[in-house]
Amino acid sequence: MKIIRLTPDATGIVAWPTLSVAKKSVVTIGSFDGMHLGHQAVIRRVTELAERHRALSAVILFDPRPSLVHGWAKMHDGAEPGEDVIDADALTGADERIRIMRAMGVDYVLVVRYTLAFAAKSYRFFLGQMVGRLGMRTLVLGQDAAMGAGRAGDVKAIRTLAEGLGVFELDVVDDRGPGYVRIPAVIEPHMPSGHGEPADPLAGLSKAELRAWTKRHNTRLNRVWSSTNVRYLLSQGRIVDANAILGRAHAVDGVVVHGEERGRTIGFPTANLGDAIEGYLPVDGVYAGWLVDLGPAGEAHQGDEGGDEAFGRLDSRLAAGSPWRWPAAISIGTKPTFSEKTGRHERVVEAYAIADDWLDLYGHAVRVEFVGYLRPQIRFDGADELVNELRRNVEETKRLTAE
Repeated sequence: MKIIRLTPDATGIVAWPTLSVAKKSVVTIGSFDGMHLGHQAVIRRVTELAERHRALSAVILFDPRPSLVHGWAKMHDGAEPGEDVIDADALTGADERIRIMRAMGVDYVLVVRYTLAFAAKSYRFFLGQMVGRLGMRTLVLGQDAAMGAGRAGDVKAIRTLAEGLGVFELDVVDDRGPGYVRIPAVIEPHMPSGHGEPADPLAGLSKAELRAWTKRHNTRLNRVWSSTNVRYLLSQGRIVDANAILGRAHAVDGVVVHGEERGRTIGFPTANLGDAIEGYLPVDGVYAGWLVDLGPAGEAHQGDEGGDEAFGRLDSRLAAGSPWRWPAAISIGTKPTFSEKTGRHERVVEAYAIADDWLDLYGHAVRVEFVGYLRPQIRFDGADELVNELRRNVEETKRLTAE
């Protein structure tokens, strides 16, 4: 795989590279946040058609996510987010999306820095660039895709354009999965009060009860296979349902820093992640999952500089049975400190790795993978009560990760 990073100029023009003078390309476009099963269906179709037509497979990946850029501009008098702004709503970082695309056999990923000037270009102009510069013979999109200024380039409009020009084809993939689900228009994290994986609150409701719930929460229809739905499920502690849509365990990345070391004093030393966490944090609570050591922070970076060797090294550490991964009981909490980089209160992530020996991971990049919800955050009366509960959490984590 080859990764090319592109930044539009002040007018929104991108200096697109020539991928090949001999081969056409099959292209798809989007932010692909989470790389869930719907995204995977689209990418799989790209590589399938590229192989069939002996063409190159290419993904144009927007980073940062368009919703972050437009939302930030709305809240900051038209300014765009700087590179130091953390996208707390992104399910996965761009590098992780690229890693998954590489595993699926994509030839090129063109990472385009999404700007307001770039967004203002019409979909006709954009597609003309794809045909003229990238040699696009086929554009692959999901059912609800839209692009260009005002998102005017929906599937219907692009199909009409493709048929009229006759220079490229449009291939639409059904990426909706099991259909649609109702989600509150404003997603508010809610920590489940009970122990164990929370159930779907809509399961078993009568039609009248469902209508009442829908009205009370001001819901709207979303695809089941959507990044929005995954965020909603994680915000409610529904890890199993979120993982089913992702096709893998949801995860966040961070660097281990020194904490208050209270866990060590009671026999449960934890790896504490710094505040620069990449990936969407589920609601506060205690979870079962995995802790993966990605290596010293400076060496663990997988970007395009390291190429296939760096991706291969990361894949080996993440693989099942890897000596760098351990079952872990994971705690997430919220501090009253406000972070300007995320626009939210700071979150605390601590992972107790179930290992034979204490792991010295300070300064290491780690990945925390979530398998299931264990319990809400609880205030205990004393150390003995806390230790007994942590022991129960460890046993439950062993059971869930063994499954």
